Amino acid sequence: MGKAIIFSAPSGAGKTTLVRSMLEKFPVLSFSVSATNRSRREGETEGKDYYFISTEAFQEAVRNNRFVEYEEVYSGNFYGTFRAEVERIWQQGKVVIFDVDVVGGLSLKRQFQDDALSIFVKAPSVEVIENRLRQRKTESDEKIAIRLAKAESEMQYAVAFDKILLNDELELALARATEMIAEFLLSSNDV
Repeated sequence: MGKAIIFSAPSGAGKTTLVRSMLEKFPVLSFSVSATNRSRREGETEGKDYYFISTEAFQEAVRNNRFVEYEEVYSGNFYGTFRAEVERIWQQGKVVIFDVDVVGGLSLKRQFQDDALSIFVKAPSVEVIENRLRQRKTESDEKIAIRLAKAESEMQYAVAFDKILLNDELELALARATEMIAEFLLSSNDV
């Protein structure tokens, strides 16, 4: 088994921005593309942002044990990590980096244990999350309300992660994330 770095957070906390930056800073990292049955948003690319599959195909993959982890994140919207995606990255000698929801992150940490660094990205407040979600202009008011309710419950799980990364000021959060990952990679000789 290879090494893994898991970034988890409520929607709008900034984990995707952090992960993209870490991929640029650490060439040994390779992004694990998740599968989802939700509709593709404007600007998203198949195989880069997600593998967009039908609900039927997702359920078949579950039945065939093709996911390392999966979850119904929002009603009717499923997300999962293909086992083959993780194995492909490890076969390349890379460290897999995940950008997943909180439950998915905890599931991955349980499986990979000491071979994984789990980082919970924490926004300064629910109000900040709401502002970030609104700035995206990708969600209706109803969907934002659902995401905010979920964010409040997800924040309670922060203590279950190896590290909590406050994303209050992006440059500071990027510096802290860089330190956390460098330390983990050095301890496992993957730099």
